[in-house]
This record gives sequence, structure tokens and C-alpha cells, in this order.
Amino acid sequence: MPETGTTRRRTAPSKGDQRERAILDAAEEQLDTLGFDRMTIETITKAVGITRGAFYFYFGSKNAVLAALVERTVVTLRAEIEAADGSGEPALALRRSVGQTRDMWRDHGDVMRAAVELSPTVEAIGASWHSAVAAIRDITQAIAERAGLSDDDGPTGAHAVTTALVWMTERAFYQASKTGISLDDTAATLTHLWLNALGLRSE
Repeated sequence: MPETGTTRRRTAPSKGDQRERAILDAAEEQLDTLGFDRMTIETITKAVGITRGAFYFYFGSKNAVLAALVERTVVTLRAEIEAADGSGEPALALRRSVGQTRDMWRDHGDVMRAAVELSPTVEAIGASWHSAVAAIRDITQAIAERAGLSDDDGPTGAHAVTTALVWMTERAFYQASKTGISLDDTAATLTHLWLNALGLRSE
């Protein structure tokens, strides 16, 4: 019996985990309602109901909050893309991957736009974002190789082609999210381009 109780305590989020999550949730909401420039440590602590000192127990700055928020988002994005590849059939896997990416931009567009815009100047954000892009490239490269694209290191091999397509996908969704272009239409265009680039049927 004591072992079962211990297991429950270990799996339940601690008070600190819940507070850290609340800070990140408040920051994500304020990226939408206030924007990054107007969001401050004060606005976050007020929303969460904690002191500035309590905030600094978890994060050293506003940028640190955003870096953690980006990391939380890209972990989810990587997991969704990995899950989309579960079928093993290349065309279906690519359609699902683009669809999952679209859904992430729809649900977390404020965070992902901030990641794109701040990654050149905030090292931690850049590291998280580029690691996500690299992970997605690795997944889609494997799909491309299953579709028959050469696995060599040349400019038309799977690595080079999927690297270019992943960055194209990032930029297209970023522009769509920022300017209000339909994410569904953007996903349809990107799916068409991915499938044609890999010699798969686009229906």
C-alpha cells in the first residue's frame, strides 16, 4: 500500500510544476492579447497571482519564459509529426505531417511566430526552434527515402530536398499566420508541393 501511494505522489504534478505551467499559460495568452513587447514580468505575475520574487524562482527573465514556452510548443510539435508518420505509407504520412503542422500553427501561432522572429537574437529560443526544424527534417527525410528519393548527400538527395521543404513550410505557415491567409489553403498548397517534390501522387 505505501508503494502505491508513493507512485501516485510521483505521477501527480507538484505545486511547483503547476505554478510553472500557470506562468507559461499566462505568457502564451498574453502573447495573443498584449503581444510580446507589451507583455512584462508584471503582467504575467499579476495574471498568475504571484510575486515578482516567486516568478524569479522559476524564470530569470521574460525571454526565459518565452524560451521555455517555445520549448514546450516544439516538444509537442515534434511528437505530433512523429505520430503522423505512424502509417508508414509516404503520401499519407506527409499529408498528416502537414496537417499536424497546420493545427499547431492554428493553436499556438503566437508562440511560433515569436519563435521565428526572436530566434536570431535570443539564443535559447533559436536553439529550441532550430532543433525542432532539424527533428522534423529527419522525420520527413526518412519519409522521402521510403518514397524513393536518393539518400545521398548531394543537392537533390533526400537530406537537401527535405531541408529546403521544411524551411519552406515554416516560412509559408509563418506568413499565413501573420497575415491572416487561410492555414487550410496554405496546408493544401504545401501538401501539393511536398508530394510532387517527392514524386508522389497529389490528389
